[in-house]
Amino acid sequence: MEKGWLGLPYHTISEHYNKLFGEKVYKVPVSVVDDCPNRRGLKGMQTCVFCDVWGSAANAESLSMELRNQIETYQSKIGARYNAKAFLIYFQAYTNTFTKVSALRHNFDVALSYPWVKGFTLGTRPDCLSKAVLDMWQEYHEKSFVAVELGVQSFFNDQLEFMRRGHTAEASLEAVHKIAENTKVDLGIHLIFGNPEETDDHIVKTAEIVNTLPITNVKLHNLHVLKNTPLEGMYHAGEFTPIDRDTYAHRVELFLQHLSPRFAMHRLAAYSSRWDELVAPEWTKDKMGTHQYIIDYLRARKSYQSQKFTAETPGDLDLQSVLQRKSVPLATTHA
Repeated sequence: MEKGWLGLPYHTISEHYNKLFGEKVYKVPVSVVDDCPNRRGLKGMQTCVFCDVWGSAANAESLSMELRNQIETYQSKIGARYNAKAFLIYFQAYTNTFTKVSALRHNFDVALSYPWVKGFTLGTRPDCLSKAVLDMWQEYHEKSFVAVELGVQSFFNDQLEFMRRGHTAEASLEAVHKIAENTKVDLGIHLIFGNPEETDDHIVKTAEIVNTLPITNVKLHNLHVLKNTPLEGMYHAGEFTPIDRDTYAHRVELFLQHLSPRFAMHRLAAYSSRWDELVAPEWTKDKMGTHQYIIDYLRARKSYQSQKFTAETPGDLDLQSVLQRKSVPLATTHA
């Protein structure tokens, strides 16, 4: 898979990390919180329609393990599988700033106590950003690498309301700028495609909004149905139809084509690691198959990130040129 190609037709997070660290780094996913404002029902909020009992935890058993045990267990597995030497601790599940600052500080100190850890990254949401949290992030940034992944999910309020996010698009934009203005952390956002009434215009507009933001990376997900979620009830009642893989690949293509080349991309689609809990669509089970399907879709159409973006700076122009070359197979370039 990927052998024989120039590379991927988008700016990968691996390239971003290689530039920062001078070597390949791997994420060690851990879970240290088991709640969020939605699940707590604060201000009348409800659980997000897509969220299962694990809160998107990377490993279901994580919540029963102490942090050090998680770090050492998963680092050992990842290290053995990929011969990995450098790692980032990824505080992934639920809302990682929905707890006491003292608890966060303890978790960060534990993570950074290992010599092979280059820093940490954590997921949170736009409405859990106190001044104390921002000050702490900046403090840790000054002695280590700190990355924040903000669960924006959409820049359209009707989609956010359907997902029951409990925050507005305006709040997301405000949060992004608040983080950027008060810290120097490596900032990225999560987006979900496949919402009801979503159109190609929504996707293009999303890319145009992202191009204006002070962030470095983006992670994409397809909205999918898990057992014991509000979305499962909607699906069985015929109120929600998951996006099919071909349409999703087209949406990813559109987003990438209009996205500046400077943004690094994490994964391009969601993956259900707990297959027995996935209701639909079936293709969400196939992590590598879906990844390759999207790559093949892009290459077949000679599409690449920033293809329809007007690059102006020397840096963007250089990146755009590289991405254009990566969208064409070796056989074509040598013809």
